[in-house]
Amino acid sequence: MLPSWVSTLSSVGMAIGPPLVYADQAASIMKKKDSTGFSHGVCAVLLLANITRCFFWLGTRFEFALLVQSILMILAQLALLYICIRYRPHVSSETYEQSALPYTFWQWRSYAQYIEFLAGFILCSAILYLIFGRSDLYISLVGYVALGMESTLPIPQLLSNYKHKSLYGFRASTLIGWVGGDSFKTAYFFLQGSPMQFKVCAIFQLTADFIIVLQRLYYGNAPPASALLEDDGLEQALALAEE
Repeated sequence: MLPSWVSTLSSVGMAIGPPLVYADQAASIMKKKDSTGFSHGVCAVLLLANITRCFFWLGTRFEFALLVQSILMILAQLALLYICIRYRPHVSSETYEQSALPYTFWQWRSYAQYIEFLAGFILCSAILYLIFGRSDLYISLVGYVALGMESTLPIPQLLSNYKHKSLYGFRASTLIGWVGGDSFKTAYFFLQGSPMQFKVCAIFQLTADFIIVLQRLYYGNAPPASALLEDDGLEQALALAEE
């Protein structure tokens, strides 16, 4: 059993640490005015997972620090999503449609469309909780869905890295935060005796983090060909404008 002061410090770290990981990523995007390299699918995973985790807390009442973490993470990801949309790479409509997910999910053009979807998701989750909230099976399922979604957090970035054969635009500080934070989180869950959903999903997420570390070592962070082509096109446009 951990001493009370260690447990308190651990809880504070769990509450505020993960949301702060994305501060440097947001600052980098605003500085470059370009979100190339960072998959805003990460925002989707974290927003949906943490909204669902709030409903899991209503049914299970696990550590309060984890509820605070979820609320802070939702706020942080809403801000990061806004920055990603504002500074998204300039692409043609044809390229945009080709790169979209099925039914253009999470590929909308305006920030308001994302907010509308999240509001609908919260409403549907609330209705389901009101109907099935007294069922232990349903609450357990919500927990696995919430933590299962969160454990897939590195997957959009992992696929983006594979597609571009580079980690260009993805901050090393964010990767270090993922590995360090998920390592701490996994240990915290086991030491605090958190529900099994937290432990299983934390191990999966940590494994994916280390795969991205291997991608960093193998691919490096040089600008991908698509970014270089965009730069060449911009230079040509400027040259024509000067003539």
